[in-house]
Amino acid sequence: MVYAEAGSTLILQGRNAARLAELAAACESRGARLLTQVLDLRDRQALANWLRDLCRSEELDLVIVNAGVNTNIGPAGAGEHWPDVEELIEVNVLAAMATVDALLPAMRARGQGQIALISSLAAYYGLPVTPSYCASKAAIKTYGEALRGWLAREGVRVSVVMPGYVESKMCRAMPGPKPFLWTPERAARTIRRGLARNQARISFPFPLNFGTWWLSVLPSAVSQRILRLLDYGG
Repeated sequence: MVYAEAGSTLILQGRNAARLAELAAACESRGARLLTQVLDLRDRQALANWLRDLCRSEELDLVIVNAGVNTNIGPAGAGEHWPDVEELIEVNVLAAMATVDALLPAMRARGQGQIALISSLAAYYGLPVTPSYCASKAAIKTYGEALRGWLAREGVRVSVVMPGYVESKMCRAMPGPKPFLWTPERAARTIRRGLARNQARISFPFPLNFGTWWLSVLPSAVSQRILRLLDYGG
């Protein structure tokens, strides 16, 4: 919603047609021009076809690759269900990379454009309660960093966004404590400012960012002990 303003064109994609229409109407009420597409990202061929057609009719200045799902080991620690893991990798990793692959040729040809890949602070160190989710976000973090290094000289900017806990249905479903919980509005404003500055990494909030970064550099035994003390399992 922070980009919904007079003179802007927003292109929204989702698989829930009713929710997508509701969001589009709210954005249009603020004066934005809206294009929408109902699509399941797991259909990567349909995704690629739509994006390539879109690049022929619109100049995409900023693409925010935001879709994601989560899974966890369950309250008794029984483990993740393989079908859920497959879906997670399809959405969080393969669909994200397929999106970039489809739209990148047009950006490179124009010599401009910006891509924001939504990772997570969970990319720094794997939380025992959500192994596949953490792995997917680590993949996106590394992928985005590599893209930025590759494309910087071509005028295509790439930023990796690493939020902590942001209030949402998905966040509420995640096990474990949720310190420094932010509202979606606050997170969106922070992301927009970071993208305007072409920050390589947009990570927040600071206390959680600092703590999770330390988990990645401390000896693993120490990090695991900290996570157990914080009630993240392991």
